[in-house]
Amino acid sequence: MHFRFLALLLIISLFSQAQIDAFHYSITKEGKGKNGAVVSAHALASEAGLLMLKKGGNAFDAAIATQWALAVVYPGAGNIGGGGFMVATFKNKKPVALDYREMAPAAAFRDMYLDENGNPDSEKSLYGHLSCGVPGTVAGLFASHQFAKLPMKVLIQPAIELAEKGFAITAAEARSLNYTKNSFEKYNTEVPVFVKKTPWKKGETLVQKQLANTLKRIRDRGEKGFYEGETAEMIVAEMQRGKGLITLTDLKNYKAKFRQPVIFDYRDYTVVGMPMPSSGGLLLHQMLKMIEPYQIADMGFQTPASVQLMVEAERRAYADRAKYMGDADFYKVPVAELSDEAYLKNRMKDYEPGKAGNSKQVVEGVVPGYESEETTHLSVIDKDGNAVSVTTTLNNNYGSKTVVAGAGFLLNDEMDDFSAKPGAPNLFGAVGGKANAIEPGKRMLSSMAPTIVLKNKNPFLVVGTPGGTTIPTSVFQTIVNIIDFKMNTSDAVNKPKFHHQWLPDEVFIEKEFLTPTAESLKKWVTGFRNVAKLDELK
Repeated sequence: MHFRFLALLLIISLFSQAQIDAFHYSITKEGKGKNGAVVSAHALASEAGLLMLKKGGNAFDAAIATQWALAVVYPGAGNIGGGGFMVATFKNKKPVALDYREMAPAAAFRDMYLDENGNPDSEKSLYGHLSCGVPGTVAGLFASHQFAKLPMKVLIQPAIELAEKGFAITAAEARSLNYTKNSFEKYNTEVPVFVKKTPWKKGETLVQKQLANTLKRIRDRGEKGFYEGETAEMIVAEMQRGKGLITLTDLKNYKAKFRQPVIFDYRDYTVVGMPMPSSGGLLLHQMLKMIEPYQIADMGFQTPASVQLMVEAERRAYADRAKYMGDADFYKVPVAELSDEAYLKNRMKDYEPGKAGNSKQVVEGVVPGYESEETTHLSVIDKDGNAVSVTTTLNNNYGSKTVVAGAGFLLNDEMDDFSAKPGAPNLFGAVGGKANAIEPGKRMLSSMAPTIVLKNKNPFLVVGTPGGTTIPTSVFQTIVNIIDFKMNTSDAVNKPKFHHQWLPDEVFIEKEFLTPTAESLKKWVTGFRNVAKLDELK
């Protein structure tokens, strides 16, 4: 089987050696392979996954090993202290979706991030111990292991070695660690390994002995090596020192959950996405089906007409997100109604080509009978046609900035993804309401959108991206670029993107966005403005 592969904003690593060289490695953004492909945000993590394919493992083995390694070599987003989602397809079985999103501790309550005036205090929800949800990544990796071939001890070993022996950091990693130094010092009860007296430089070795020991406990005791025993006690002790909420009971009770994937047809393809509490799959369903009746290919790539059509679809989908979407275990999310073709056709009823929409007038749709930072993605496919799409996160870059003393890993700040107050924006400017209010044990709404596109029941595209609320719109545009505009994968991913999320009522574009289209749209599209990078929203 031959594969040509590329992933959104990610890095591919193809190496021929049997072992990982943590001090001499390079990256490439495009490649070809015969028997499989591993794509992730760090070359060493991709190599760990590729090594599992060479050992006889399948796509799940590679995905698990890649995630363990990302927790070591990509600490800004790779993690064992965060959570994520997996979408996977098989050669002769039904697709699966696995939810290992973080959840609110039992002691969490609706107004916990409001100040004395009833306004959200983002300092509490974004930084330090109180911002942490109960981590789900480790449970998710063990839940997905049932589809793998190799023992978990084999899959976790590259990560252990990378943590114990260290790896050479890149120039970008050095800059990131130096930039975050003050936050690491502010939000930790013990100075973490990411802080040193002199600035980090390219090529220096990052050694994480405490993290290596944590990974060894997981290797030896399985999930209990994280959610119970010494590691769990370290997490709770850290919480107590910093007035966080996570308890031993919270950790022991955490479970990853298999859910019914979002599956729908777009033109002659089948799209498989992630369901609630990720909004990504449903948003993709809504946006793609809203534009499907229109001949967008005839409009041309990034013309005023095609961009306006897609912006108006994005506006309407994100308005629905704010009103209706959240953890379906806690709130009745009207998924069937929101994805109904008649409903979506009606949502575009007031769309007029050449006339700008307005988010004060374009609000959430009426559902009949309804009662009221940083992230990373990896894509894997193997020679048997198994495909795995995983997006995992700590939320903000380096999450809460808090490292568990003695255990060596960063904790998330995912509690900010709840709606601290109806109508108040979170880190990414997204607003929400009752559907995404804080409740004990609830999983916060996400924008992650790990996605697999099938053609004739075979994997055609394995896609995903980091980027907060820009994730669904970036994946949406990449799919349209390939299916409708017939682009190759490189252009589909790298051509500049645009983004609208209902509120704020602004269209964000990347600086390489076509100037004639931008100038045309600025004349009449509300809030149309240039940004240096969409990363400013992420």
